[in-house]
Amino acid sequence: MSYRIGLVGKPSVGKSTLFNAATMNDVPEGAYPFTTIDPSVGEAYVRVDCAAPEFEHSCTPNTGYCEEGTRFVPTKLVDVAGLVPGAHEGRGLGNQFLSDLNETDVLVHVVDFSGETDIEGEATEDHDPREDIDFLEEELDMWYLDILEKGIERFRSGYQGEDRDIEVDLAEQMSAFGIGEDAMKQVILSQGLDLDPEEWEPEDREALAREIRLRTKPMVVAANKMDKPAAQENFDEIAGESEYDHLTFVPVSAHAEKALKSADEQGVVDYRPGDADFDIVGDVSGEQEAGLEQIREFVTEYEGTGVQRALETALFDVLDAIAVFPGAESPQDDGTFLQDCFVLPDGSTAEDFAYFLHTDIGEGFLHATDVRSGRQVAADTELDHRDVVEITTTN
Repeated sequence: MSYRIGLVGKPSVGKSTLFNAATMNDVPEGAYPFTTIDPSVGEAYVRVDCAAPEFEHSCTPNTGYCEEGTRFVPTKLVDVAGLVPGAHEGRGLGNQFLSDLNETDVLVHVVDFSGETDIEGEATEDHDPREDIDFLEEELDMWYLDILEKGIERFRSGYQGEDRDIEVDLAEQMSAFGIGEDAMKQVILSQGLDLDPEEWEPEDREALAREIRLRTKPMVVAANKMDKPAAQENFDEIAGESEYDHLTFVPVSAHAEKALKSADEQGVVDYRPGDADFDIVGDVSGEQEAGLEQIREFVTEYEGTGVQRALETALFDVLDAIAVFPGAESPQDDGTFLQDCFVLPDGSTAEDFAYFLHTDIGEGFLHATDVRSGRQVAADTELDHRDVVEITTTN
């Protein structure tokens, strides 16, 4: 499997700029609605401390790359078509947006914290970013509620049999969100509801839909354009408000990341994605130097441009995913050490990892070895972030 991070948000907030900055793809950018019509899928990277130096070896990545002990592990990034209020009713590119959105595992909501785009994505001044945060969550909640209501009607009709439990029908109706019967039952009970939808009030159904959405489409807010004073003021005010405790905010300047990566490619600066500083190594004009120093001031204060942090927060903090290296108990000096690093769900076991590598390896699983300690571990042993594991299999 490969995790897919979805970039979402209203038009003209910098989604495509962030996508291009993270993937260095040439997706059209523009300050007008629906620059992105079809979803763009690219390869971005998340940083993991490489395990190779602990073995006094260098790694040889099959995918991604390693630089000064930091492994850049590929992940899929999806720039989803622009969203406007009423998407769940089909307004704008709503139906396409929701369909594309469902192909992602975690969302990064790109918000213009400078307040320079209104709710429709048009240029303005002093727009409150809270409106953007709230409207996206409301659109998603209404989308989930529409599907939940269909599941309730399915239960009422008795189409699948009179003795079925409500969590079964709801789980089947909402299976595209990756929620099973047991999890559905747990969510219903967590809301203090009986397992009888006839007892649910309209506000109960809305709260249930929202809770299912929070559990199955977790979200990070990328507070974009943070290199502007108005955005910094809004961030200081909004990020700590209790009503947004369920969200993680990351200060971002997609423009700064794109500029630094482009300058690095041209040999003007020496910059590693995610770093909080860079070196000017090429000839630049006075105007270019002034621009780069302005970017330096921002990345120093915020410990980077935020683009890498937003992606890594989505995978490793919000999803609680882990990175695991397949390795050998006795590393060989043949240039093939730690060729791979995979991102797996939290709670993955040694046997899960074997099946992840290949079905045949999983079916022939005998045991795993923690390469650092040399200790054999059982099939049901849960793996930790940055574990180095060797699988012994009959296949």
